[in-house]
Amino acid sequence: MDKFVQFSYPFFSFNPKDPGKCNPNQVMGYYDGNTVTALWNYAQHFAMSDNFYGSTFGPSVPGHLNLISGQTHGAIPSNIKGVNNGTVIGNPDPVRDDCSPSFLPSSGAISMVGKNIGDLLNSKNITWGWFSAGFKPSIKTAEGKWICASANHTSIGGWNSHDYYPDVEPFQYYNSTANPHHLTPTSVTMIGHTDQANHQYDLSNFWDAAMTGNMPAVSFLKAPTYQDAHPIDSTPADEQNFLVNTIDRLQSLPEWNSTAIIITYDDSGGWYDHAMPPIVSQSNDPGNDALLGNVGLCGHAPNGTYQDRCGYGPRLPLLIISPYSKINFIDHTTSDQSSILRLIEDNWGLGRIGNQSYDAKAGSLMTMFDFTTATHHTNKLLLNPSTGLENSSTVKK
Repeated sequence: MDKFVQFSYPFFSFNPKDPGKCNPNQVMGYYDGNTVTALWNYAQHFAMSDNFYGSTFGPSVPGHLNLISGQTHGAIPSNIKGVNNGTVIGNPDPVRDDCSPSFLPSSGAISMVGKNIGDLLNSKNITWGWFSAGFKPSIKTAEGKWICASANHTSIGGWNSHDYYPDVEPFQYYNSTANPHHLTPTSVTMIGHTDQANHQYDLSNFWDAAMTGNMPAVSFLKAPTYQDAHPIDSTPADEQNFLVNTIDRLQSLPEWNSTAIIITYDDSGGWYDHAMPPIVSQSNDPGNDALLGNVGLCGHAPNGTYQDRCGYGPRLPLLIISPYSKINFIDHTTSDQSSILRLIEDNWGLGRIGNQSYDAKAGSLMTMFDFTTATHHTNKLLLNPSTGLENSSTVKK
């Protein structure tokens, strides 16, 4: 965990203003409360974890899959680029998405078998949805296929990108929860319920529902790419704009008194961290595992367990913003992306995913909450999206 400068520099820069090699010292860049001011303020007023990790090592797709299923095994085909031994280790696209591939040349396309949290919520008739910016299709080809390439924005850093990429919409990988043609909900009142949209929506649909008193019980909100904090496409200032505008608006709703907002990331994304994760899942794939410099090893996977799920992965940020979150609290409980999954499962009595899902071993996030009346927040925290500073209009509930 101490050789970022030596080994982390890219061979080329994605910055259009700097087509040459990046300076390896860039990996030592540091952001504090002067730069990510809104996140700093949220942490001081609500609860954060300093012991939260990606469920496995890997890029965006495994992180998203672990969030909704605690599982990266079950890919079909089982051995293509980004998949090994049936386990996703790269960024293949979902085969059930008209907008695949995300990039050209294609990184391949897969489907996933097994259950995800959407299946468990459906089994209990709990309303839910995944809301992605740019999911609403824009162009239809002569063959009847939708293209999601016209919704574009440029980040403050000058990088232009599509708002939507299919490889960060995890429910599209599963037949039971996919909306391949990006069909719109049949009505605002059906958002969160099962219809032709199959719980997969444009981000605008969330606000359509929320502003009419129809906010689903469980909602996943995905920022447009230029505001998602990914270092290539986005900046901390872009992310701050999305977070503050979203959270300020949520605090204005009647449902705020029973809401918990969880902020986290799909992977380290290039923001490196010195903390060595606890290894709770072993793997010994000679072609892909190399933890601690041991080629082919991340411990030894017990017989019958799925290979290529070495984890936990890198430490990630986690914030919980809620009237019931502890105030200025840092949680040291070991947790991972599937802990969010477990929180949903436990709150609605859904049971577990099964089939070696990480939810069975996930640490609890409940220590970040206090449901006693005495510690219930009395203030809303309204911030300025440009500065991240507290608005003078912050009001009592």
